[in-house]
Amino acid sequence: MITLYGIPNCDTVKKARQWLTAQDLDYTFHDFKKQGVDAALLQRWIAGIGLDKLINRAGTTWRALSDAEKAQADSNEGAIALLQAKPSIIKRPVLDNAGKLSVGFKADTWQEAFGK
Repeated sequence: MITLYGIPNCDTVKKARQWLTAQDLDYTFHDFKKQGVDAALLQRWIAGIGLDKLINRAGTTWRALSDAEKAQADSNEGAIALLQAKPSIIKRPVLDNAGKLSVGFKADTWQEAFGK
């Protein structure tokens, strides 16, 4: 089971979705802005990917946060609350390929991961 998490209007997410479709891979798309992201899923992502890789500190949403909000990202509990409140700071896309997690999209990396 492949699940792609992201925001539909994100260019990188669009490229990832196009790649998955072109490879004829069945996947489920989860729009975490509309559908949200539960705390248990975020905890699993943090454990599997790491908080530093999961948070997009280069994006406009992160830069617009107050220093107090940014400080929340220093602990897992605070980061989870922040990511749920502002899912746009999650680096995109997050790919769950039968339990194997990755963040971001690079066609050559995905080519290797899927054996395509």
